Amino acid sequence: MSVSLKIQNQKIELIQWLSTIEDSSIIEKIAALRKAESQDWYASISNSEKKSIDSGIQDAEEGKLNSHSKARKLYEKWL
Repeated sequence: MSVSLKIQNQKIELIQWLSTIEDSSIIEKIAALRKAESQDWYASISNSEKKSIDSGIQDAEEGKLNSHSKARKLYEKWL
């Protein structure tokens, strides 16, 4: 079975299951999940977090990177 067909079958099963649900708390949770999935996470973070991400991207573009092993060594006490 192809991945696409498997996903389509799962969608149909979920639709059928959803149509039988009477518990409003489950419906609300599904609606909240749908809303969360449609929101861009970047819009929900603070300006300082956005600046930190932008700074990291700029550092990466300029080649200012540390290897994984160096990062592990620097932060090993927290890992």
